[in-house]
Amino acid sequence: MVKASDIVLILVAIIFPPAAAAFITGCSCDLLINICLTILGYFPGHIHAFWLIYKKMQAEERYGEGGFIYAGSGQYQPLNNQAYPSAPGYGSIHHHA
Repeated sequence: MVKASDIVLILVAIIFPPAAAAFITGCSCDLLINICLTILGYFPGHIHAFWLIYKKMQAEERYGEGGFIYAGSGQYQPLNNQAYPSAPGYGSIHHHA
């Protein structure tokens, strides 16, 4: 579900992609990657920023709002050590014994 904070992140990503990357990842390798992509071409920086926003939205759906930390490379980990069920892959086949 898209929240107001996600819309603000998208607007920031449209104006200046590295700012959106900084808001999501903090001072990390992903911020440096986004800065380099934005320097090399404005649209690659946008694509990377939108990908980071998408991954953050997925983590919010999976772990709940505020129930995760950024682990780098677009990956998130739960704050507590509780096991969360992973969604089955699209078109996956489950064999029952």
